[in-house]
Amino acid sequence: MSKYLLVTLVLLVAVALWRHKHRKTVAPKPRPGAAPRNHLPVQTMVCCAHCGLHLPQAEASAAQGQFFCSPAHQQRGARQP
Repeated sequence: MSKYLLVTLVLLVAVALWRHKHRKTVAPKPRPGAAPRNHLPVQTMVCCAHCGLHLPQAEASAAQGQFFCSPAHQQRGARQP
């Protein structure tokens, strides 16, 4: 009888150790305020004054305080409402 109890205890300890080790290999939670990995930086989005397309400000062309998605739309100007 005690032989089965000893085997059961050894198995329970082995399973507990395996689960503890397995739990440690999971990716750690990100720290608050830490920048996420493998992500692009946040960019300001603007709206094309001609067609309404949203695009990053760095890719837009600006004229007279308005943003356009392409030089052709910049030449045509802002669409009238």
